[in-house]
Amino acid sequence: MRYNAVYEHDAPAPPASRGMSWRKNPRTPRVSVPIARLDAIVERTRTQALPVDDHATLKAAVDTLARLTEELETTTTTLERVRRLIFGPRTETTDTVLGKDQPAPRDAPAPPADADPAAPGASDGDATLPPHQKTRTGHGRNGADKYPRAPRIPVAHATLKQGDPCPEPGCTGRVYVQRQEPAVLVRVTGVAPLQAQVYTLERLRCGLCGTVFTADPPAGVGAAKYDATAAAMIALLKYGCGLPFHRIQRLEQALAIPLPATTQWDVVAAAAPCLAPAVEELAQQAAQGTVLYNDDTTMRILKFTAEARAEALPPGANAERTGVFTSGVVAETVNGPIALFKTGPCHAGEHLAEVLNRRHDPVPPIQMSDALARNTPGDHPTQAASCIPHGRRKFVEVHDAFPDEVAFVLETLRPVFHTDHQAQHQGLDPHARLLLHQQESGPRMQALHDWMATQLETHAVEPNSGLGQAIRYMQNHWQKMTLFLRVPGAPLSNNICERALKKAILHRNNSLFYRTLNGAKVGDLFMSLIHTAELHQVAPFDYLVALQRHPAAVALDPPAWMPWNYTTALARLAAEPAPD
Repeated sequence: MRYNAVYEHDAPAPPASRGMSWRKNPRTPRVSVPIARLDAIVERTRTQALPVDDHATLKAAVDTLARLTEELETTTTTLERVRRLIFGPRTETTDTVLGKDQPAPRDAPAPPADADPAAPGASDGDATLPPHQKTRTGHGRNGADKYPRAPRIPVAHATLKQGDPCPEPGCTGRVYVQRQEPAVLVRVTGVAPLQAQVYTLERLRCGLCGTVFTADPPAGVGAAKYDATAAAMIALLKYGCGLPFHRIQRLEQALAIPLPATTQWDVVAAAAPCLAPAVEELAQQAAQGTVLYNDDTTMRILKFTAEARAEALPPGANAERTGVFTSGVVAETVNGPIALFKTGPCHAGEHLAEVLNRRHDPVPPIQMSDALARNTPGDHPTQAASCIPHGRRKFVEVHDAFPDEVAFVLETLRPVFHTDHQAQHQGLDPHARLLLHQQESGPRMQALHDWMATQLETHAVEPNSGLGQAIRYMQNHWQKMTLFLRVPGAPLSNNICERALKKAILHRNNSLFYRTLNGAKVGDLFMSLIHTAELHQVAPFDYLVALQRHPAAVALDPPAWMPWNYTTALARLAAEPAPD
């Protein structure tokens, strides 16, 4: 057992309130000290003076205990702050794990000759460009082109017009309009997410027969109290941004617009049937995908009766299962990525099996997930791939005990991710990408495989140690982790699905639960539409509004109302003559 001592004399004083961010302070040096060493130091204090090193170690341990005690006594503390205080920032990039000035491993074998240890790339699968190709950091301000929905308001000069004499003294020229270089002023104003308009409709009453005549609302204003834009905004705030109904209620109340949480639920629940055909079509197209990513995360349904649970269990599942999960499936299709969510007692593999039940293509798709058995889609044939960053993380966790060996693994995997990013950046097709990986990543992965085998065969590593278990994990799943070297289009990581599940995690962290299974189904429906639209860089708000305003057309032809082509359907409807 090791104790992570924090040297307080090198660290700034802890913030007095939660409002001060620890990220503004320099990183505190940490030293991993075995508990046995602390016990020995304490024993020596009884009979002799302490050496300088022992005194510094004991002082750091005492200071750390005092700092933790002070933090725990603060009413604003959280487990995350305590974790960050003890273990530092949670990141697994190679530079952070090894240190930016980390020397080359002393005892570990060198990477293959054609490997470039300095080749950059994000170690968790999101590789970055080489330093000379990195985008220069800008000023952080957004230009006018970043506001596509903002109205463009032309403003004429107050005193000059085209052809007027130049007002500068001594100048005989005439002014002309610079049509290609107008000055731009972006003006940002605050408005309520949901606004209300009150229409006072004039009423006239006949003095003889008593008939009352009421003015018609303006064109385009329906009779319903809540417009389609209201449902879209509530759903986007709730299921896209993780803002619970009661917080939306407080926000709107502060803006003098009453919008109870129960009313918000009624609005989104009423809008859900209009959107169901589009989600069904997304699932149908996702089933035909070439690569399917899947994973799940825990969820909670507050009122989940035994009868409802038994009905929601997939066929063949254990009737005693008590867990509730939100599973995510992200499919790469000919039309682009599609994200699907499902909340209930089913695991990710069972959700994927439901999707694959719709598949018509006899060619098995590539299925990417972590190594958990519950992620497999049952009897459906797939080309299974495992996430390399999951195997890499096993080594990161034992870096303190085996720094040289872990450094070799991380530096070997780094250029593999860089090669994958290079293929993506160049827009290579799957076969060209496979060839590139076979040429550049194949020797590196083979060197890693040989090194792991040598470590165990020569007994350089104890099999039951942390490093030995990390090696065994990667060896057990080696064929799945290296599928990208044999099958065109096979990915290296499951990051795209894990990012999609952050929608559900954000909802869980803020709303804590779904009240009923029906509420979970509505949430899954909106999350699927919102995240798929975001993957296609389409505004989810506009998409949800379009689906609600044309429910008949969506139900009649769902493939025409997908996030990537619904604007064409809107244009076609606008061009059709209005019915008599």
